[in-house]
Amino acid sequence: MLIFIKLILAHLIGDFVLQPTKWVVHKESNKVSSKYLYLHVLLHFVLYMLLLWDLALWKMAMVIAIGHLGIDILKLYTDPMFKNKSIPFFIDQGLHVLLIYICVFYGDLSGRTVLLFQDMDWYLVTAIVFVTYPAAIIMGKVLEGMANQIETDHKSLPNAGKYIGMIERLFVLIFIVIGRWEVIGLLIAAKSVFRFNDLKERNNRKLTEYILIGTLVSFGLAILAGLLYMSQYH
Repeated sequence: MLIFIKLILAHLIGDFVLQPTKWVVHKESNKVSSKYLYLHVLLHFVLYMLLLWDLALWKMAMVIAIGHLGIDILKLYTDPMFKNKSIPFFIDQGLHVLLIYICVFYGDLSGRTVLLFQDMDWYLVTAIVFVTYPAAIIMGKVLEGMANQIETDHKSLPNAGKYIGMIERLFVLIFIVIGRWEVIGLLIAAKSVFRFNDLKERNNRKLTEYILIGTLVSFGLAILAGLLYMSQYH
């Protein structure tokens, strides 16, 4: 597992810390002709070897570096097919992690994967999934009648409220799991401070009540998920 973590660290450093924007732009423009594409892969190989610090693992590092090159080339040529550029980015990163995982555990890949799933905390996974999109949909149904009475704010970012809600519920769930209930109060206070000036300027009672109800429902769903998760230990 330590080898896997070291290789992931090398990947993070090579892809995000030591890759200038200039390289990214040049690769996107020149594709396989870009010198920075190969320099980027060479940098990854060097980072793999430095962090592994074991010459006996050079073949693994080489295979991962070559695989990295193939994945990057695939992304460069398929990227224009996606309107949402975050999709190829996450697919690309997922493939890199999968490649490292396969190369590290290739000796017992099936056994290691089965063990990984067996040891996974499925209660926590279910709670995490619940507080994201399912909770957002539930909130949408609960507040649907009220939302029709609120004027749409065209200055807001698209779906900003939905994603803010998901993030805050994830935070609440995390704080419950680690037993830091007091931080949830600070989170509510912080959100209230940020909302105060906005609501004060609009002087809209309906909007204030709508946001308050939405906040309470959001936190309530996250707390419910957290309590149900923790109940398995009692």
